[in-house]
Amino acid sequence: MISLSASESSTATTGAAAAAPPSKVGPYVPDAPLAVKVENVSVTYRTTFERTPTLKTAIVRLGRGERAVREVQALKGVSFEVPVGTSLGIVGANGAGKSTLVRTLGGILPPTSGRIEVHGRISALLALGVGFNPNLSGIENVVLGGLANGLTRAQVRERADEIADFAELGEFMELPIRTYSSGMRSRLAFAVSVHMDPDILMIDEALSAGDAKFKQKAAAKMQDLMSTARAMFLVSHALGSIKELCNHAIWLHKGELMMQGTPDEVTAAYTKFLQVGEDAFSLEDL
Repeated sequence: MISLSASESSTATTGAAAAAPPSKVGPYVPDAPLAVKVENVSVTYRTTFERTPTLKTAIVRLGRGERAVREVQALKGVSFEVPVGTSLGIVGANGAGKSTLVRTLGGILPPTSGRIEVHGRISALLALGVGFNPNLSGIENVVLGGLANGLTRAQVRERADEIADFAELGEFMELPIRTYSSGMRSRLAFAVSVHMDPDILMIDEALSAGDAKFKQKAAAKMQDLMSTARAMFLVSHALGSIKELCNHAIWLHKGELMMQGTPDEVTAAYTKFLQVGEDAFSLEDL
């Protein structure tokens, strides 16, 4: 397991503050008021598990009313701060804890230990169409999404046409969500989330299913939101998107915070890690 000591983490943060931010987003300002503060957050799942169950062990456990239970530490003592105006990219391999972190920040998962402070209203796009009712039409789901985000019916009606135009789904807005392709669900989910006037926007791999034209449109919309939003979180395996849309980044690995800094610094370290593997990697070589 690779980890940063407290002194190394402080050095990485200091270097991030001094580095020049990407040109397409505002600068990272570490001294700005905080939008989000994460203090020593851990999340542990309890799940039933057995590597190679046999008929004998299954019968024994059934007779005793027992189940094999395994604890999975998805996050391990993660701490960082997100000042107002930050567009934070989150990188890491599958299973690193990225989605767990965003779900915890969004209030969907309670932390097992630690503390999270969120200053503002969150609009979270955590997966393609999560929260959609597949039996309702696209426009009906738009209404439900707006009401769930605390908007009035009048406000929802004002935004409905704008959301439909942005998603570019045409007559499909009147059809049930279950008839949509994954790309169409992605378009509608993204359109609903970014039109809720969020203080804090959280996006988990939202652009992966869109076509090239929609990705450009979505990227432009996110840049527009950063002029009014307090903060944005972007989880993505597309490192180019992290560098283009973010002014700060963190890298998670097996539930631990490995590094934070500028998007260029963090993606360079993460790319090197992917190339040489965990056993051969050392942050001191950077």
